[in-house]
Amino acid sequence: MRVSVIGCGHLGIPHAAGMAEIGHEVIGVDTDQAKIDTLNQGESPIYEADLPDLLARHTASGRLRFTTSLAEAAENADVHFLAVGTPLDADGRTYDMGQVFGAARALAPHLTRPALIIGKSTVTPGTTAKLADLLARHAPAGRDVEVVWNPEFLREGHAVADTLRPDRIVAGVPSRHAETIVRDLYAPIGAPLVVCDPPTAEMIKGAANTFLGLKISFINAVADMCAASGADVATVAATIGMDPRIGTGGMSPGIGYGGGCLPKDIRAFTAAARQLGADDAATLLRAAEIINEHRPTAALDLITRALDGPLAGRPITVWGAAFKPGTNDVRESPALAVARLLQDHGARITVHDPHAVPTALARHPELEYTDDLPASLKGADAVVLATEWPHYRDADPTTLHDLPAQPLIIDLRTTLDPRPWTAAGWRVRQLGRPGVRTPR
Repeated sequence: MRVSVIGCGHLGIPHAAGMAEIGHEVIGVDTDQAKIDTLNQGESPIYEADLPDLLARHTASGRLRFTTSLAEAAENADVHFLAVGTPLDADGRTYDMGQVFGAARALAPHLTRPALIIGKSTVTPGTTAKLADLLARHAPAGRDVEVVWNPEFLREGHAVADTLRPDRIVAGVPSRHAETIVRDLYAPIGAPLVVCDPPTAEMIKGAANTFLGLKISFINAVADMCAASGADVATVAATIGMDPRIGTGGMSPGIGYGGGCLPKDIRAFTAAARQLGADDAATLLRAAEIINEHRPTAALDLITRALDGPLAGRPITVWGAAFKPGTNDVRESPALAVARLLQDHGARITVHDPHAVPTALARHPELEYTDDLPASLKGADAVVLATEWPHYRDADPTTLHDLPAQPLIIDLRTTLDPRPWTAAGWRVRQLGRPGVRTPR
């Protein structure tokens, strides 16, 4: 099929490349000319595993190209994916739908023949119907322009794999005709397709992200209980996760969730619960938010106890700037929240990240950065592991032992096996774990 992807960011670029990979002719659209030029050279402006190869291959073949012209997209495609951003509004609780409706309004005058608009962004239930009405009023093709809601479930750092090998595809369709097009569009992938009405599709995405946030906040609350009682949260999480009704996915104790999706989606879902009159649900969801908001403070307490004294003037290395491994995205990064909190308490901070130093520097120029891992340790009183990159988990503790002033590592992601680090002479501290005791 001939498709367009409107919005070239963390969602749109992997989706466009993935659609080209499964055989469609794809034109990506964005307002940023510099970004378009970079993409047309087969280069990615974001870091995402496997994305450079797909971009290079399919821009070279001509199957994938990028433009700033919506008229060109409408002329060349009959299926248009909306992959623009839905940041939070000024109230900090609900979605700012300006980009979604703005893109649709700008595209509409160019839709002179039947077309399918497929929304990918995370939105409030009811958005599809409003968008369909807008397009019916402004598109020359009128009601022959149909709107499907097809929410994405991409994990940053795994966006290409999740596009090409998703565990499910959800499509909220207005008609059998739209359903047929969606089935043909995704047929090469072969994943389970859940077909429903648009409001259900809109609700599924918000509920999925919010439930993941609830799991993360739950295990972090348990980590605090373990810290107070002397229990080992890693053993608790692994053991309760054996129950198939619970599972271990998303239950890694640490400093909480971040990025461009979970924080805003949970806030918006909580606000939607209030608007719908589901006050008990909103209270539960708000509790998950509060736990997540307090995680940097829990980390600060652990670091202060581990250093056994004031933080002012202490050189501290923070390993990690990205909100999670596999991406250079630093939006609402818990790692940077901890780094800034430490700096606010007078510590001298150096942040290391294998891929996210440029994006972190752009957002937080007040911090010092390095992309040299051994150099980041020199003279440090403590090393704080704040993003669970494999570079840190696989580091050799023996080789690194003599670089810091004190061989103390504080693992805020519960990602290290403490035994080799302890054997190499390091002191290891982890949230919710009493020293180096490990489960049998």
